[in-house]
Amino acid sequence: MRRAENRWWSDYNMERVDTLMHQAVKENVFPGGVLLASIADSIVFFEAYGVADTFSGRTMARDTVFDLASLTKPLATTLSVMNLVMQRKLELEHDLESILPAFKSTDKSGITVKHLLCHNSGLPDYRPYYETLMKLPPKRRRSALQDLLVKEPLIHPVGRQTVYSDLGFMILGWMVEHLSGRRLDRFVAEEIYNPLDLENLFFMDLHSKLRKAQFAATEVCPWRNILLNGTVHDDNAYAMGGIEGHAGLFGTAMDIYRLLSVLLSDFYGQSDTRLFEKDLMKTFFKRQNVKGRALGFDTPSLTEASCGQYFSKQSVGHLGFTGTSFWMDLERSAIVILLTNRIHPSRENNKIQAFRPILHDTIMINS
Repeated sequence: MRRAENRWWSDYNMERVDTLMHQAVKENVFPGGVLLASIADSIVFFEAYGVADTFSGRTMARDTVFDLASLTKPLATTLSVMNLVMQRKLELEHDLESILPAFKSTDKSGITVKHLLCHNSGLPDYRPYYETLMKLPPKRRRSALQDLLVKEPLIHPVGRQTVYSDLGFMILGWMVEHLSGRRLDRFVAEEIYNPLDLENLFFMDLHSKLRKAQFAATEVCPWRNILLNGTVHDDNAYAMGGIEGHAGLFGTAMDIYRLLSVLLSDFYGQSDTRLFEKDLMKTFFKRQNVKGRALGFDTPSLTEASCGQYFSKQSVGHLGFTGTSFWMDLERSAIVILLTNRIHPSRENNKIQAFRPILHDTIMINS
């Protein structure tokens, strides 16, 4: 662990945070986890706890690779959309009809990029498309998924209500691939991860030679009848070969931190990499309304926020179903990344919901 010499750290109760993480493992909040916290470009806490696999007893390490689940949405798909906006190939007010011809003359033709990023497109949250897709040969699944998305009925008028939607980000991923001519995993790697030397942020292509790494195990999948270890947990992403706009990204705490640090620097116009323009960062990180999200990112909810009560209103973050999360306070330049395998060996374990705000409050109370 590397400590930062600043006021925030001098007031900071490292022992309490360490105790909380050990206690969480002991009380089966999760089998294991990695916690990284930083302030003003300095890592103040970085430790691993528990085990990555309860069956083998393999110890969790700081460089363990996690299935990031819905962190895919902000860290891969949203950043890809931002890149296309930077290239002037896309605008937030462009609608589906003008981008993807399949949506012409449908009830979704007027959905904009902004609607999809804000989760107020009118689309439902989830559909078990994998049940249909897994019956098809892999080469037919892409077109079949697109057909399902085009035909999916809206559950609300466009722009009226916020419903967190995997489907909206499936469409955004489709959009990225259509406009770039590259598969989503290749596009985000070539345009964003590779220039930053982020070797440990990647999609697992199930139809090619699998990457070897020390993964945190997730669920014993009831329908695949295997322990998922280095294979995407999300059912719909799995059916699509591991690469989708809503899920499929894997990564380590350190590479997430390095990426978020660049985004934070770009937000203040201080980055050497200049990955994104300052004004664009401010647009995407801005809360869209009192109760709303930022563009592709979550913001602290008004009550019972997963980030606790001490992150400022000028904060962005996201949660992942597998037990992953990050929060970034734009006012304090603070980043907290918590990666766990809370669904190992079963998704029925929801203790992390109560644990997250307590942990974040303990970290941020003196900031």
